[in-house]
Amino acid sequence: FQNVFAVGAGDYETIAASQSDQALGATGGAGDRLGGLLIVPATTSPGAVSIKDGSGSAITVFAGGASSVSDLKPFFVYVGDARSLSGAWKVTTGANVSVVAFGDFT
Repeated sequence: FQNVFAVGAGDYETIAASQSDQALGATGGAGDRLGGLLIVPATTSPGAVSIKDGSGSAITVFAGGASSVSDLKPFFVYVGDARSLSGAWKVTTGANVSVVAFGDFT
């Protein structure tokens, strides 16, 4: 996960459960970088997590669902050094799952 922490100043943002299209950063914008997501399930049947590049289509990074995790340990989804092309990165979380997003956000 070394590259995640090499991105910009190493910003992070928390996203609570059941959020829709939460923008990352104070304003967010094209060129923002997303390194990865720490997914924190609250139950063994958490909801899904998806990301969007600005107003683009949602990309599911964790499908969630009934008994989709065997325990409540947080786990990391590596995105890389993905740069937004059309606005702020946005994160949507389902019920019983929160996220900490890492990257370089404006």
